[in-house]
Amino acid sequence: MIAHSDFIVYVDESGDHGLSSIDPHYPVFVLAFCIFRKDEYRLHASPALQDFKFRHFGHDMVVLHERDIRKATGQFSFLVDASRREPFIEDLTRLVDETPFTLVASVIKKVGLRERYADPPNPYHIALAFGMERVQSFLKLFGQKARQTHFVFESRGRKEDRELEEEFRRVCSGANYRCESLPFDLTLADKRSNCCGLQLADLIARPIGRKLINAAEQNRAYDVIQKKFYRNGTRLKGFGLKTFP
Repeated sequence: MIAHSDFIVYVDESGDHGLSSIDPHYPVFVLAFCIFRKDEYRLHASPALQDFKFRHFGHDMVVLHERDIRKATGQFSFLVDASRREPFIEDLTRLVDETPFTLVASVIKKVGLRERYADPPNPYHIALAFGMERVQSFLKLFGQKARQTHFVFESRGRKEDRELEEEFRRVCSGANYRCESLPFDLTLADKRSNCCGLQLADLIARPIGRKLINAAEQNRAYDVIQKKFYRNGTRLKGFGLKTFP
């Protein structure tokens, strides 16, 4: 019988991983790995997110998407009203702040990557390997090295899902910094899936990208998120946050 990990990892992205045309306003690709201890996820994270939805929507079927919230579209169109938007954002910020999880993020600077390599590798694949390596480093601290840990990604399409699975398996089989076998497994969830972990991960990635693009910009979301990063003592870079190149 497989020994399952005490942790589960939800992964989401911000920005596109294409290099042919780079958005000058958002020239990065971010992959955020939110690591939850399963008992805390079950007893705290999921109920807290449901409570948030009941307070603001009256039901728990709405799926939180950072882009829709930011642009006040779809079920979040009511956020064009500042008197409703501010309490909503304050409550959402509090939800993220109080939800127990540990964060690992990979940020790929696409202009630098394109300038560094004549034939640059896929930014998604680079970010994936960096993140998986650092999640394993975190898991080792809790005696999970040999246990199977599940990573949950949002499905992006047949071709993209196949490429992700191939690269994920390749990294697990030893194509990583320590050339070690990683006991990870991959699960792909439908975009419409009302998954607590994926919705929280969706809220995390873009504020990290914005902070790396403009550190001086007011970024209330990042002020909360930065407390979640995996650290080695006080060291953040290279542990909870990996930027490349």
